Amino acid sequence: MNKKALAVIGAVVVIAIAVFALYGSTKEISLPVVQKNDKLGLIVNTPTSQITVDKIKKIYSEADQSGAGRTNHYIFWNNIEPEQGKYNFKESDIIMSLNKNNGMKTTMYFSIVNGRTIGPYPAWMGTPGFGTSLETKASTTIDAIVSRYQGEIDSVIIGAELDSYFDDADGSINLYKDSFQNIYHVLKQKHPNLKIGNAFSLNNVLNKNLTNYVTEFADTGDFVAFTYLPVNRINEIDKTPEQAKQDLQKALDMVPNNKVAFFEIGWSTSSAIGGSEKSQQEFIKTAYDFYRQNKSKIEFFNWYRQYDKPDGSCTVDQKFDQSKVSLTNNDQYVRQRLGDYVCSAGLLKTDDSAKLGWDELKTQIKSS
Repeated sequence: MNKKALAVIGAVVVIAIAVFALYGSTKEISLPVVQKNDKLGLIVNTPTSQITVDKIKKIYSEADQSGAGRTNHYIFWNNIEPEQGKYNFKESDIIMSLNKNNGMKTTMYFSIVNGRTIGPYPAWMGTPGFGTSLETKASTTIDAIVSRYQGEIDSVIIGAELDSYFDDADGSINLYKDSFQNIYHVLKQKHPNLKIGNAFSLNNVLNKNLTNYVTEFADTGDFVAFTYLPVNRINEIDKTPEQAKQDLQKALDMVPNNKVAFFEIGWSTSSAIGGSEKSQQEFIKTAYDFYRQNKSKIEFFNWYRQYDKPDGSCTVDQKFDQSKVSLTNNDQYVRQRLGDYVCSAGLLKTDDSAKLGWDELKTQIKSS
């Protein structure tokens, strides 16, 4: 899935800066201390864009009580560096403070490749090709972000949904790979403990037999990351939880000599695309059983996501190439199905009531 034009895999906590500025003035919520596992993550998100200070604190307190010790922070270059060398850290400072205060390490996604597109880059950059200029600018900006949040951001992904970039956008494997390696080496000199990798869509790789792209990068970086939805090519759930677990094993099989990270893994409860609360709960059981059996091979394992979104609000604007992505000759149908999936991918409903999977997630993290 693309990182995206979606409110999709990867929707971060997006709240008005003016509201965040009031954060410190509200009462602290006192809750029992829960032991954290920083290899197991939860994507923290809000059910709506209109949110109060007390609500965001409640959302993070819930995430804290799950036992998850990690989350994702999605940074787009055009937002973080609107002018060359002048960074806008306002939103990231708030999000990273929330992550730190709630005991969550952070995996940062920095958008250089964004599925079928690149960037989005800041206007001052134009549209640079891969090469020395882009590598220097990217290394400088990522270094500035990681240095600001020293010790909190411990892993970085700079290319997401590479399978779509290479297959649908005809991106050059060699050009991207060379640039990644150069950025990697510069950052490792400054931040030797930082883990850096790339990400693929596991379901897209398997549905379209694109394993060759994963093989190309299997030994590149400190890990190879995957997003995973148990869907077919028209974004309908067509797996049992056990079959989905077998898909996760295929990720390990494709990357035998490097760590594997599950950047975003989830299961929607939308009946419109074949989901249910019961199947979500069952997949949580099988997924964390898979994690426990293979934890030595896994860098991190992040569940997507905390909250549902209102029905119809998860618009997917990106157009799909019908010849490559759709089996229906109806691009709108494919996008609608993806929107249905995303809106109901949470463990908590928009009215704050818990699905069966919420307590199951807490149980499984505690057991891991």
